[in-house]
Amino acid sequence: MKFTLEYSDPKSKARAGVVKTDHGDIQTPIFMPVGTAGSVKAVHQRELDQDIKAQIILGNTYHLYLRPGLDVLEKAGGLHKFNGWGKPILTDSGGYQVFSLSGTRKIKEDGVMFKSHIDGSKHHFTPENVMDIQRTIGADIIMAFDECTPYPCEYGYARNSMEMTHRWLTRCIDRFDATEGKYGYHQTLFPIVQGSVYKDLRKQSAEFIASTNQQGNAIGGLSVGEPAEMMYEMTELVTDILPHDKPRYLMGVGTPANILECIALGVDMFDCVMPTRNARNGMLFTSEGFINIRNEKWKDDFSGIDPAIGGYVSTFYSKAYLRHLTISKEILAAQIASIHNLSFYLWLVGQAREHILAGDFAVWKDQMVKKVSTRL
Repeated sequence: MKFTLEYSDPKSKARAGVVKTDHGDIQTPIFMPVGTAGSVKAVHQRELDQDIKAQIILGNTYHLYLRPGLDVLEKAGGLHKFNGWGKPILTDSGGYQVFSLSGTRKIKEDGVMFKSHIDGSKHHFTPENVMDIQRTIGADIIMAFDECTPYPCEYGYARNSMEMTHRWLTRCIDRFDATEGKYGYHQTLFPIVQGSVYKDLRKQSAEFIASTNQQGNAIGGLSVGEPAEMMYEMTELVTDILPHDKPRYLMGVGTPANILECIALGVDMFDCVMPTRNARNGMLFTSEGFINIRNEKWKDDFSGIDPAIGGYVSTFYSKAYLRHLTISKEILAAQIASIHNLSFYLWLVGQAREHILAGDFAVWKDQMVKKVSTRL
């Protein structure tokens, strides 16, 4: 993987760059649709590519390990071949999912014992075997195994968790460096900054992660319930420390306004389940604000969902029709809304990139944050 920084905004910390991988280039800033179990919910790969214009998608180690399982993925030739996605893929290490199973897992220095949410079977994740699992899944970018602390979190727990995450990272790097990819292309390991919402811990973690000199870096443990201003404060503290010449990935963030504000703080890569999850509940993001498509006011609005962002779904279908499908609980409603919301997110980061390159990002960002935060 190679990252080229193309332009830095003079009035903020926003950057435009290109991440080069063996499965193609990723123009940053970028939003990555979440395909937890090998599928972005309700969306075909063709739609992801041609309509949404996704440049990279996510898979999740925990879910893919449990189902379809590593044997199937290896026989298929990796996740790219299995799901037919020819562009880059990033895999989460599964840490967040494992640690969210608070009643059925035990964390020790060696790793984590947990029970499958599918059948209750017991499994063991360690830094080493999570690297092996992600080698088998075959993502272009793989994540280190870490503990994602909850919010709120006591200082002592956050410190001990961060220190263990750092020890686990050393083991991840050792295992990653001692192994090779299985499918003839390169993989890249991203470490993850932790430390909850404590400045001294975040600083210490960012410095440690930077010192490992990996090709990219991630910021974890945010967007877990803390106030947005606290998330921004921690993000800025960390981006000021992480290397300028490597991509920075803020995990699990977030709303359109969150993404714009964090681009302004120097973040390059984002993912979140919000666009598809909210779509299935009838919440749509648009260039003028967000809407609940179930509301009566859209009953006879025959205008396109959001013609301003272009694309087939957002221009072809009317708000009235989508409301009818949603109220009728037609499956097509979830498909249309999911494609639209993802198209909007990719449009938004694409616009951010254009304004960074044009040198007027800061002014545009302030205007756009107000728009996307407006309920229509």
